[in-house]
Amino acid sequence: MAPILLSKGYMRAAQFSTVTKKITVNEIPIPECGDNEILIKNVCASLCHSDLMLFWDGTAEPTTSEDVTLGHENTGIVVEIGKDTSGFKVGNKVGCLGCSYACYACEGCKVHNLLCLAGTGRMHGFSTAGHFADYSVSDYRNAMVLPDGIDMISAAPLFCAGVTAYHAVDQCELKKGEWVAVIGCGGLGHLGIQYAKAMGYKVVAVDISNAQLENARSLGADLVCNSMTDSNYADKAKVATGGGCHAAIVFSAALVAYENAPKLLRVNGLMMIVGIPPKNLSINALDILLGRYRIKGASSGTPERMKAPIYFSHENNIKPHLTTFDDLEDIHEIVQLMLEGKTAGRCAVTFR
Repeated sequence: MAPILLSKGYMRAAQFSTVTKKITVNEIPIPECGDNEILIKNVCASLCHSDLMLFWDGTAEPTTSEDVTLGHENTGIVVEIGKDTSGFKVGNKVGCLGCSYACYACEGCKVHNLLCLAGTGRMHGFSTAGHFADYSVSDYRNAMVLPDGIDMISAAPLFCAGVTAYHAVDQCELKKGEWVAVIGCGGLGHLGIQYAKAMGYKVVAVDISNAQLENARSLGADLVCNSMTDSNYADKAKVATGGGCHAAIVFSAALVAYENAPKLLRVNGLMMIVGIPPKNLSINALDILLGRYRIKGASSGTPERMKAPIYFSHENNIKPHLTTFDDLEDIHEIVQLMLEGKTAGRCAVTFR
């Protein structure tokens, strides 16, 4: 197949300025394709809640330039491959994980590529260019060819939200029929409900939005609780679950969600950490020592953990709720909606 990209030129990119703390859509050169990279003509790029940490100065991944292209969730079509790549060809439909350029072999990389002992892992949208652009590059080891027949637009959020939610549920290591609480039923949580039901678990959905809870019910949640309007929701959940949930996954980034999560658990239940609040968590060490409950995080940032959730989603018809926009200039509206908490599911830009 002849290369789709015939000549290098310029493209548009939505970039965050570390100086002004604002986003602008700029015209910049199409990136060169390095030896270990694939150049992608993007089809869809979706915005993750963690991208907003740029505005909070809350990311552990410092930006490496004054203007950084946003985004670490994407799908697209390969238009060029580096000389040292394997497993890809021009024309492949692909998606990418968030972290590129790690060594992918060390002890740290077996946990998360940002923990690469060589120190070379870079997070798209933070310490290396992201995907809110007509074209972007990724380390080929950080990408995969999409399953045949998958919708490329709805698949984009799966490469962060989907991978994260899938592993958060899967790594609770529950038995079929056991109870899991999904705390925060928005962008990640609504996927978590779908994964939990597909894996055979019973779900308690917790949120402060009745609209989100109605959506959770439609996705199969067995019990829904409004933690803002019902002060007895935890007690009711314990009765309904016969003593409490076996696990509670905190998809919300609110500190109060973490403070209240243990109330939903049975003795020695598991609190799974996913949401990243602006401030550090505080825990009762005695509760952990005595086995009142356990705490765990589900690392999902390695290529080895990428394919399973993508194929599982495709095979079980699991899709994110997605609001799409067709112009990069819409990034301003997307960010504002997310900052105000007015989005249900994910927001994305599609590229012509």
